[in-house]
Amino acid sequence: MPESVHLPGYRWLMFLRNVPVRVGIYTGICLSLVFGMWLVLANRVPLLERLAPERKVVAGFCLVLLACLPVLKFYRSPGDLLVSGLLAWTLFSITYRLLCMVFVLLDARYSAFHVFVLGALVYLICATLSWIGTIIWRVRAADISHLHH
Repeated sequence: MPESVHLPGYRWLMFLRNVPVRVGIYTGICLSLVFGMWLVLANRVPLLERLAPERKVVAGFCLVLLACLPVLKFYRSPGDLLVSGLLAWTLFSITYRLLCMVFVLLDARYSAFHVFVLGALVYLICATLSWIGTIIWRVRAADISHLHH
C-alpha cells in the first residue's frame, strides 16, 4: 500500500482539518470582504450616494446572514459554535481595525474593541442557548427512552 505524499508546508495547514475552525475562517473572510466592499462603495462611488439607505439595508442584511452561518451550522454543538463564531468575529474585528486606519472616521462611533465585544456577546448568547437546548433535548430523549422500558 503506497504511503501518501504531502507537499512541503502541509503541516502548516493541518488546523484546517477542524471543521469549526475552517467555517470560522471562511465566515470571517466573507464578513470582511462584504464590509470592505460596503465601505468602498459608500465612500468612493459617488453615483451610489442617492441609494444610501438601500445600500445600508442590503449590506447589513448580507453581514447578518453571513454572521449567522456558524450558528446555523453548529446549532447542536455549542462548543463548535463558539469556536467558529469567535474566530469569524475576530477576523472581522481585525479587518475593522485595519479599515479604521484607512477610513479615519470609521471608529468615531464604535472602536474595533467595541465591535469585537458586541459580536462576541451575540455568539456567546447563541452558544448558551444552544447548550441549554442540547441539555433539554438530551433530558427529553432519556425520559422518553425510560418510558418505553
